[in-house]
Amino acid sequence: MSFPMRLCALVVSLLCLPLCLVEALGLCRILKRIAPFRLSRLSSTYNKTMRGDKRQLFRSLPEFRRAGRRLTILEIGCGTGANFEFYPPDSRVICTDPNPNLQNYLRQCMDDNDHLTYESFVVTSGEDMGSVEAHSVDVVVCTLVLCCVNSVEQTLREVRRILRPGGAFFFLEHVAADRSTWTYFFQHVLQPAWRYYGDGCKLNLETWKHLESAGFSELEMRHVEAPFMSLTKPHIIGYAVKAET
Repeated sequence: MSFPMRLCALVVSLLCLPLCLVEALGLCRILKRIAPFRLSRLSSTYNKTMRGDKRQLFRSLPEFRRAGRRLTILEIGCGTGANFEFYPPDSRVICTDPNPNLQNYLRQCMDDNDHLTYESFVVTSGEDMGSVEAHSVDVVVCTLVLCCVNSVEQTLREVRRILRPGGAFFFLEHVAADRSTWTYFFQHVLQPAWRYYGDGCKLNLETWKHLESAGFSELEMRHVEAPFMSLTKPHIIGYAVKAET
């Protein structure tokens, strides 16, 4: 990171000190309770904008159904269920999210998507899915979540653990911009403030590097520019396959 970028990021960090105090006092718990309403609105807007990309991505889901069995999908950070409408009929869905306050919104979304069977809702983070049996699911889905986890590496290790051999990890994530752009500069400068606005979201992650080194046998990924504000325009979309043996 260049010196001017470090200096500007430091200034923003100093301006965020009152927010640090609020977090230290535990007052952010209130935000966790209203987060589902805000997330529901944002998810609806995102789906309208990215519907074509999501349809294209999830069109490949049935390829990972085992012969004679229903497709089992586990979604990390399911939020308010924005992806459910894109899942194939008769799929079994396991929902995970660290925020238990989402369940009322999820119930409504489940009622609206009765082409699916919902197995359970597990309150947990992506880094710690120990309650999910190893090699037990066909597909893991993660959209706009890796930017918020504490450890992308550990989350991907958990993904590979719970996927059956030959299963796939589907992802859609906003990422860091090209290092030669002003977007990259402002992603780093504004990150200290964005963390509070985005509930822990990181603007400047080069997530594709973690995927490339995660040990999947196949990685289908493309970089796209989503039609959003410049800070969140850069996206990656695709899927990674766990080796058969």
